[in-house]
Amino acid sequence: MNIPIVFEDDWLLVVNKPSGLLSVPTLKKEGRTLTSILNQDAQGRNLKYRLYPCHRLDRETSGLLIYAKGKNIEEKMVSAFRDRLVSKKYIAFVHGKLAQPQGVINSAIEGKSALTKYRVLKESSNYSVVEVSPVTGRTNQIRIHFKYIQHPLVGEDKFAYRKDFVLRFKRLCLEAQELSFKHPVTGKNLTVSIDLAAELKDFLSKHD
Repeated sequence: MNIPIVFEDDWLLVVNKPSGLLSVPTLKKEGRTLTSILNQDAQGRNLKYRLYPCHRLDRETSGLLIYAKGKNIEEKMVSAFRDRLVSKKYIAFVHGKLAQPQGVINSAIEGKSALTKYRVLKESSNYSVVEVSPVTGRTNQIRIHFKYIQHPLVGEDKFAYRKDFVLRFKRLCLEAQELSFKHPVTGKNLTVSIDLAAELKDFLSKHD
């Protein structure tokens, strides 16, 4: 499987995960995940390191995912995520028009504080394109928060029913588009970003 590499050096690998692929196995212990694909490729090329994911993306979400080349680097990056030192920007297509052009969603998830900032980039007749910056990193946070404010994501089928909306799409319209952080070894500030996925661009062209 061709996984686009967005950034690579001696310590980190940042890839663009396609929608529909798990980052790591769930309790069902799936054998084919992004992590297994990348490590099998590294092994096949006789590379000496093992790749460790530094964070997670939902199966349905596409976009940037950071891997560490070794356990020590992974621990440093996981610590950076935990301490909220990694800035994350997502692009989401949500149903309807939001009341405010920007705002903050502050609603606990499973008893834990969860905070999401957003700003509207574009409005169409029945959906909005939103830049989303999750401050915390709860599982499914963006999806849950936009459902909470009654603007679930286009393509959502876990926290909303597709049949309840006229507008439908084959995948979840959510992409991790930009990450900014301090490199765990060099100390340099690093920003990596990607262009919108082809299928999401296709959605916009057909629903403009």
